Amino acid sequence: MSMTIVVTEAVPPRLRGRLAVWLLEVRAGVYIGNISRRVREMIWQQIEVGVESGNVVMAWSTNTESGYEFQTLGENRRIPVDLDGLRLVSFMPVEEIE
Repeated sequence: MSMTIVVTEAVPPRLRGRLAVWLLEVRAGVYIGNISRRVREMIWQQIEVGVESGNVVMAWSTNTESGYEFQTLGENRRIPVDLDGLRLVSFMPVEEIE
């Protein structure tokens, strides 16, 4: 089991309701829970199907040097970048996402 955080933006209410079945919504669009890898992967499948034009980031604790891993879906200025095995975040200029 690992601590998992999901942050949503502009997703349909039905996806938010689906996430609330498995995770606790501590703020609007912010979900947390201590779940297994299998449940996390099932939740991600639900996100992929229901995200529509919104965007989502999912982060979870791991046994890596950074102590966490994350993945994103949908348009956002923040883009995950792998730098020598370390996951970082790069920002796109505003005009590229409009």
